[in-house]
Amino acid sequence: MSAVLIPAASERDEIAIEAVTAETLDAVRARLPAAQRQWLADCGFTAAPGRWIGLPDAQGRLERVLVGVDRREPFAALAELPQALPIGRYRLDEAGVPLELRLAALGWALGAYRFRLYRKPSREPAALALPAELLGQLAPLVDASYLVRDLVNTPTEELGPAELALDIERLADMHQARVRTWVGDDLLAAGFPAIHAVGRASHRPPRLIELSWGEEADPGLVIVGKGVCFDTGGLDLKSADGMRNMKKDMGGAAHAIALAALVMHARLPVRLSLLVPAVENAIGPQALRPGDVIATRAGFRVEIDNTDAEGRLILADALAYGAEQRPDLLIDIATLTGAARVALGPDLPALFSREDALAERLVAIGRAQADPLWRLPLWQPYRRLFDSQVADFANGGPSRHAGAIVAALYLERFVPAEVPWLHLDTYAWNDTDRPGRPRGGEAQGLRALFALLEERYG
Repeated sequence: MSAVLIPAASERDEIAIEAVTAETLDAVRARLPAAQRQWLADCGFTAAPGRWIGLPDAQGRLERVLVGVDRREPFAALAELPQALPIGRYRLDEAGVPLELRLAALGWALGAYRFRLYRKPSREPAALALPAELLGQLAPLVDASYLVRDLVNTPTEELGPAELALDIERLADMHQARVRTWVGDDLLAAGFPAIHAVGRASHRPPRLIELSWGEEADPGLVIVGKGVCFDTGGLDLKSADGMRNMKKDMGGAAHAIALAALVMHARLPVRLSLLVPAVENAIGPQALRPGDVIATRAGFRVEIDNTDAEGRLILADALAYGAEQRPDLLIDIATLTGAARVALGPDLPALFSREDALAERLVAIGRAQADPLWRLPLWQPYRRLFDSQVADFANGGPSRHAGAIVAALYLERFVPAEVPWLHLDTYAWNDTDRPGRPRGGEAQGLRALFALLEERYG
């Protein structure tokens, strides 16, 4: 997070930002000095949402900033300012239109993000001063969101299965957690044949990474993240356009890692198990073929209808293993289907669950956190869409109907009915720059999930 959000000090050291609307602008103008009123008129400032203007004092120094806002969108209200305002310390003035400071500050911090691995940003962001208590609440959420974005934005050459495992080991060291990893043929010996089958064609061996933390007596929380570090589609090769951003196909793992970091930082009283099946879906002599039948940890035999439906294969082994722990809650997060994007677009992760009350609560929390999700049904009649003539079922089928639902139903086969389960099918990406959401990797549903876990266990 760097110094994007900072502790409030003396108001004399901070430049005031006043939120205004077209309706309040006249009243604001009336109390300004004549020179500043003239400056507003000369610049044609109308308080349109997202537009801002700096007001100089008598010596020509920046004294105050007016920013046009939409009161219904506090997250976006200040999100463009950290990269637009001169570098300095700012505060939100209570004299302006009331905004929910928590969401406005979160938008400021997330709007300040820039990916720094290869190119230094042209400038550092301006800083927003906050009360210490609010700063303490927001800093971990901002750091977790930055972590997701950094992981998703990192090219596969720098972040394959082994490097993803190293990131989890570093996280474990920070929180005195334990890590166990099964690599390559060890997956077969340990009972994870589907993970092995998907990743075996790559020169980078597949693996399952398990982080464990917490007390044995506490309720179990299992978080599973899809870690396909690059997805060519396998022998069912993607098009060039479809493959272009497939470094992001480990976005579910990025979310799971960040969520685990939040849980451990908050020291929630849970017995945490983070599971990341990490693979490259590559083409090679050992690549999966359409029509192959593979084993799974749960004992099902699965016919491969499409090698590009690989995420559900690796998640199935991890879910079955996580369910063996009989957790109080099992969550999986995955960039799983294009069908979810067709149905809901890029902004809304698709949520699936058998627990109505739990799902409805998560959706409500997401609205309050400016981190929305949308629930889709686990429509059981659609199980017929992955029927197989030679195996227990297939990983897909000829129909293009209800792709996100079919994928969720496939995963459900590996989660016993008595285990509470949430499945998020997320995009983990912004196609364009928007206030608080720069183009590239994105954390979607992360804040909502953590707030749900705080409510459930905190």
